[in-house]
Amino acid sequence: MASTRSFSVRSATAGDSAAITELKEAGFGFRFGGDEKEFQGKVFPVERALVAVDDGRVVGHTVDLTMTVTVPGERAVRACGVAGVAVAPTHRRRGILRELYRAQHERTEAQGLPLTIFTASEATIYGRFGYEVTVVDTSVSIDTRRVEFRSTTPDPGGVTLETLSDAAPRIREIYQRWQLVTPAAQERPEAKWDMFFADIERHRQGTTSLFVLLHADGYALYRRSSREGRGVASVWEFRAVTSDAHAALWRVLLGLDLVDVVEAPMVEDDPLPYMLTDPRAVQLTNRGDALWARIMDIPAALTARTYRADLDTVIAVHDPFRDAGGTFALRIRDGIADCEPTTREPALACDINVLGGIYFGGLRANTFAAANRLRVDDPAVLPAFDYAFTADRSPELGWFF
Repeated sequence: MASTRSFSVRSATAGDSAAITELKEAGFGFRFGGDEKEFQGKVFPVERALVAVDDGRVVGHTVDLTMTVTVPGERAVRACGVAGVAVAPTHRRRGILRELYRAQHERTEAQGLPLTIFTASEATIYGRFGYEVTVVDTSVSIDTRRVEFRSTTPDPGGVTLETLSDAAPRIREIYQRWQLVTPAAQERPEAKWDMFFADIERHRQGTTSLFVLLHADGYALYRRSSREGRGVASVWEFRAVTSDAHAALWRVLLGLDLVDVVEAPMVEDDPLPYMLTDPRAVQLTNRGDALWARIMDIPAALTARTYRADLDTVIAVHDPFRDAGGTFALRIRDGIADCEPTTREPALACDINVLGGIYFGGLRANTFAAANRLRVDDPAVLPAFDYAFTADRSPELGWFF
C-alpha cells in the first residue's frame, strides 16, 4: 500500500464498484445508461482497479487490462492498457493521480510488460509521467454533392447491406485480419465485442442504430441523422484490409440516398481525397490524439518491433517519473533490432516520452527534433534514425478505452 497525506492507495474490491461508477460519472461528465450497466466491470474487471481512499470514500481510480497490440512489422506486443483514470473534484491537486500512477507502473513493471497505452480525455496531464501522443486522430466531413470519382478509381463492387446481428461473425473476422496488419490496433476481448454489438443507446447521440456495409475484406458501420435539413451519415467504424475493400466501401457510402454529408474518422494519409475529382470535398474537421504511449522497458520495447532501415546508434533517454531511462546502443540489421545499455557516448538524447511518440511509426523523429525535444548533435544522424522508425502502414487505434 502506498500512502501520502490523508489518502491511501489500494487494490479495489467488488464492494467499491458503485463508488467507482459514481466517481467516473462525475469525472467524465455523463451517466451510464441502463443498457450498458451490465457491461461495467466486464471489459475492465474491478479486480484490476486501483483506488485512492480518503476517510472511507473512493476519491481516485485507475484500472488496467493487458492488451495485445500490433507493432510495425505485423508483430504483437503485450501492453498495459490503462483506463478510467479519475480523481474526485473535491480532491484535486493533492498528489492522488501521481500516487495512483506510481502504483500502476509498479504493477506493470512487475508483470514485465514493455509498454503502457491509454486514451486520454485531457492532453496536459500525462507528459509528466513519461507519456506522449503516439497515434493521431483525424475526422473529415465529405460533401456528397461534390463527389465524383476519378476514372482511375477502382469500382470493385462486392458490398452488401447487412444487419448487425447477421454480420457479427464476419465483422469479427475482418477486424482481426485488419488488426494484425495495423500498428497500434489492439485485439478486441470478448467482453468488448459483446458491448460493441449491443449498440448502446448513449453511443448513438441522437442518431439511429447502426447500419452495416460489408465486403469480403472490410466493413463500414454508420448511423443516420438529420441536421439543419441535411441528411448526415456518421461512420462509427471503418475497417478495410485491402485497397479494393476501401474503394468499394467508400463508393457506397458516398452514394447513399438522402445523404448530403458523410462524417468519418480517417488517417491522415488516406487516399480517398485523391480518388475524387474534387479533393476539397473531403474537409478536415478535427485533429487530435487517439492513443498515448509510455515505454516501460526500452530494450524490450525496441526489439519487439521491426524497422525500415539498418541503423547503428546510441541514444540517451531521460525518464522523468520511473527508472526506465539510461543510455542504450541500438543496432538494426535487416529490420531486426538489438538494444542494450552502453557506456558509449550518445548520438541522440530525449525524454522517454519521445520514444513512446515515435514507437508505432506514425509520429516522426524529425518532428520532435524540430520541436527541440530530440537532441541530435550531428545533423547527419537524424535522417537515418527518423526513417528507420517509420512504418509501412499508418497506426490506428483499434478500439477506444
